[in-house]
Amino acid sequence: MIDRNTSDHRIVEFDLTEHEARRRTEVVAALGDTWDPLAVMEGEADAYRLLYSDLDTEQQATYDMLVSAGVLPAPGRA
Repeated sequence: MIDRNTSDHRIVEFDLTEHEARRRTEVVAALGDTWDPLAVMEGEADAYRLLYSDLDTEQQATYDMLVSAGVLPAPGRA
């Protein structure tokens, strides 16, 4: 922590680099050896496809409108 005083202001700076590195290490350790990021991404893509499959005409029009407005990601970009 750096504490610099000026006549009108007090400036306090924190370097969170060490904390962030420790946090990331703990997250990876908590995931364990069996975590497969590729399988997770494929599962999310499958869930997205399933969620937006078999839409009726009105639902499809709403979905297309939301994709074109950027509210939902385009197919294959989830």
